[in-house]
Amino acid sequence: MEQAKQLVASQRAFFYTGQTKNIEYRIRALQQLRQGIEKYQQRILDALRADLNKSEAEAYSSEIRIVLGELDFALDHLKDWAEPRVVPTSSLIPDGVSTIYSEPYGVALIIAPWNYPFQLAFGPLIGAIAAGNCAIIKPSELTPSVSRLTHDLVEEIFPMEYVAVMEGEVETSTALLNEKFDYIFFTGSTGVGRIVMKAAAEHLTPVTLELGGKSPVIVHKDADLQLAAQRIVRGKFLNAGQTCVAPDYLLVHQDVHDKLLELIATEIKDKFGEDVIRNTDFPHIVNARNFDRLSVFLNGDRALIGGRSDRDQLLIEPTVLGNVDWNSPVMQEEIFGPILPVMIYNDLNPLLDEIVRRPKPLGLYLFTEDEELQNQILEQVSFGGGCINDTLSHMTSHFLPFGGVGESGMGAYHGQKSFDVFSHHKSILKR
Repeated sequence: MEQAKQLVASQRAFFYTGQTKNIEYRIRALQQLRQGIEKYQQRILDALRADLNKSEAEAYSSEIRIVLGELDFALDHLKDWAEPRVVPTSSLIPDGVSTIYSEPYGVALIIAPWNYPFQLAFGPLIGAIAAGNCAIIKPSELTPSVSRLTHDLVEEIFPMEYVAVMEGEVETSTALLNEKFDYIFFTGSTGVGRIVMKAAAEHLTPVTLELGGKSPVIVHKDADLQLAAQRIVRGKFLNAGQTCVAPDYLLVHQDVHDKLLELIATEIKDKFGEDVIRNTDFPHIVNARNFDRLSVFLNGDRALIGGRSDRDQLLIEPTVLGNVDWNSPVMQEEIFGPILPVMIYNDLNPLLDEIVRRPKPLGLYLFTEDEELQNQILEQVSFGGGCINDTLSHMTSHFLPFGGVGESGMGAYHGQKSFDVFSHHKSILKR
């Protein structure tokens, strides 16, 4: 596609002018982005309602507020991050001074997903701008309203040779991936992540892959069950479960299984109403293909809570499934919807062995006060990140790198890590 080729060439030429390396230029760009988001705020909320039926409260807290927080944090710390950093020098070189310089890669490609289409386009962009790069955003075609406003917002703020948006279907993504970028940041499924990494390998382009996986939530017998129910419901059913780091399945000790499910059912009613099908603020499944994929998991009589759906609305109510084992269809892929399968345990060790044998999850959540058990799981199980006695909250911290491991991704960002991931760290020894 000639448009992709020309756009990459124009951005590379602009990068070579050196303007984006200027710290004040970067700061002004981030300030302009913040002003643009504030100006477009209502349109952003409307677009998220149109594409995913997110309420204004959920859309603001899970998309806009997170981006504004990242922007403010970058503006507060950018000058410090960009300063050359003097580090100790080996005793073998007593007259040497060692310094690490952070420099931008050049032209970055950011491929955003549909589930948090605003946050996951502009969050990485903050890091790319802060580090001094030019950037092209490819928004998801599955959320067309957010895709269009992303284009309009960026076009209004930035010259296209600095930051640009290319909308389109899969062909657009393919055309962009055929070009030589200096960095690629992809958020999406593991399957598409493999395609992105293969394309990047043709040009030896470094990548960050923010993927997904089956993230377990474990509730031990000593857990605060009321707290666990509240935080599991919030973490699982945010955005109708269409969250890469959402709890994917629940492992609960047999002694507290019945009580926990009772509390989860109450929490769902308190949070979403007696009849979620009529709740006009509950997010929808993104399209009919994903709705039909999820509906297969609802077949049979395994729903302990919920289980109803409405294809016309693309809506599935919060559902908890029982009578599940490791071989059940719902346990063979990331669910990415408002369905939570439950398995009961007495001895946790065989289940931990099963988790370890499977692809490394993006997240893990553990509810217990037993520090020995906490340490055992942290040492035994490899996963991207997670929480003890909470869900999702780790990804909102500017001080905790967010990313996966193995099939759940590579590389991490948020806070200073967003600056670092889009920077090459050049090591210089001066004698």
